[in-house]
Amino acid sequence: MSLDQLPQSNLKDDKLSSTHLETMGEVIVNVAQGIQQENTDYVRLGYFDEHEAEEYGILLPVKEPGACSMWWWIKVVLLGFCLLALVASFFNWGMPFLIDKVIIPVLDWEALTFSTHTLVFVLIASIGLFPVFLLPSAPSMWLAGINFGYGFGFLIVMAGTSVGMSLPYFIGSLFHSRIQKWLERWPKKAAVIRLAGEGNWFHQFRAVALLRISPFPYIIFNYAVVATNVKYCPYIIGSYIGTIPEVFITIYSGRLLRELADMKYEYHHLTTLQNVYNTLGFCMAVGTTICITLYAKKALRTMQT
Repeated sequence: MSLDQLPQSNLKDDKLSSTHLETMGEVIVNVAQGIQQENTDYVRLGYFDEHEAEEYGILLPVKEPGACSMWWWIKVVLLGFCLLALVASFFNWGMPFLIDKVIIPVLDWEALTFSTHTLVFVLIASIGLFPVFLLPSAPSMWLAGINFGYGFGFLIVMAGTSVGMSLPYFIGSLFHSRIQKWLERWPKKAAVIRLAGEGNWFHQFRAVALLRISPFPYIIFNYAVVATNVKYCPYIIGSYIGTIPEVFITIYSGRLLRELADMKYEYHHLTTLQNVYNTLGFCMAVGTTICITLYAKKALRTMQT
């Protein structure tokens, strides 16, 4: 090969190598674009959260608040109709059975067995001692409302509940470590209960009152509160304040049962005004209970944060 042909062959090799490199570059670019397209497709399907979407510059679909609020109101209305249907069914079928088989026999038994003073002592003792043995005291509260009304019945119930809230507090203090171990099984509930033992006197009083209003079981809280550092004075005063709504509602339901039992026993009918009054009173009692309970739960969440 001559010397003149050498540069031409080198040029041909350079052209071939450059063409090969350009081809490989195009292939790499196409592969990268394909991978990016696949990632973009996955993002469009919604597999990325808001933080990742902001990082990659992807706009996620925004939910319209109107549709959510309308669906919430639909559920509220349906729930209200279901509750009204349950209340109507109870008044039509459950209430007559309860009056015939429970209320009237109990009232007759009380009249034949106990005098007025003895009945007061029995009600206070049952309301005070049943929670010690983890038994519900609501039936005794109903009987207090049925027999003695709002004024004297309220005093009887509060006297009994003061004993029923104090005895478990002092008895549970003897088993402080065991109750703490028992609460460790439910860490979320334990965290709420421990709010009663934090802060100053007013903070403990407020936490106990809110826990009494909330749907936390009454007889369980009497013992579980011992696992905190709450003092007796804020505990008992907060318990008094927190149980007042429940006591009034229980006495009201007892008076309503007594009125219906008298109507059934004496064979007379309520007037339209009395029916409206009882229905409105029952609905207001239920609505007030729900509002107070929701407020207590919200306040407890605020105290936790």
